[in-house]
Amino acid sequence: MKTIVITGASDGIGAEMARQLATRHGASAALVLAARNEEALKEVSAECQARGAATLVVRTDVSDQTQCRNLIAAAVQAFGQIDALINNAGMSAQALFEEVKSEDLGWYEDLMRINLWGSVWCTHAALPYLQQSRGSIVAVSSLAGLVGVPGRTAYSATKFAMTGFFEALRAELKTAGVSVTTAYPGVVATQIRHRGFNAAGAPAGASGLKEDDAMSVETCARLILEGMDRREREVVMTTKGKLGRWLKLVAPGVVENMALAALKDEVKPH
Repeated sequence: MKTIVITGASDGIGAEMARQLATRHGASAALVLAARNEEALKEVSAECQARGAATLVVRTDVSDQTQCRNLIAAAVQAFGQIDALINNAGMSAQALFEEVKSEDLGWYEDLMRINLWGSVWCTHAALPYLQQSRGSIVAVSSLAGLVGVPGRTAYSATKFAMTGFFEALRAELKTAGVSVTTAYPGVVATQIRHRGFNAAGAPAGASGLKEDDAMSVETCARLILEGMDRREREVVMTTKGKLGRWLKLVAPGVVENMALAALKDEVKPH
């Protein structure tokens, strides 16, 4: 049985990855589902069990180091091993830096604890077991972790930090037989941007990005899992994402204009 821990598994990409893994592996999969919303986790768990997978629900706030370590301990206690860790939990944010008041800057640190430190803490706790199984680590970053996106200074900072951490870790684990796959989704049809922070650190309630061509959750989840199965170093999604990554090396101004064009008019800097 293959034991896979998924953070941020209560909805969106994380929940869909759990469903696809359950469909693909059935009774040979043990899925450890973590997020803050326990009721939503139980619904995802039931869907996965209906597909034959064994599941464990662990309510977890990844911004708390102790809860991250407890998650991994619960997974090992229940199933005896960890074969893959998918660091998917994350939060978005949309705010021009000049609009953030000094007394509200604390949510920048909160965002870093969720997006970066949650992944670091879970990975550190799971690492001995992943080394034993010669398993896989997945970090769900963002195209905003490859190209700085205006209006998303805090979010880009957290995702660039993830990129650097997991790139270094990949090199460290190369001889240990543990793969590290970093996924870079673009705009995906989820509610993450609606729930993310605004300039005051409150839920934004709307997305600041144009979402006409948003990727489906199903496609995004499938691409991440395929990358994990192939033990790929990176999964860069969308043609624009791949183009922007390389274009910024030779024509960074063009990439900045592309990033600005992705914003809705009402949130663009004036």
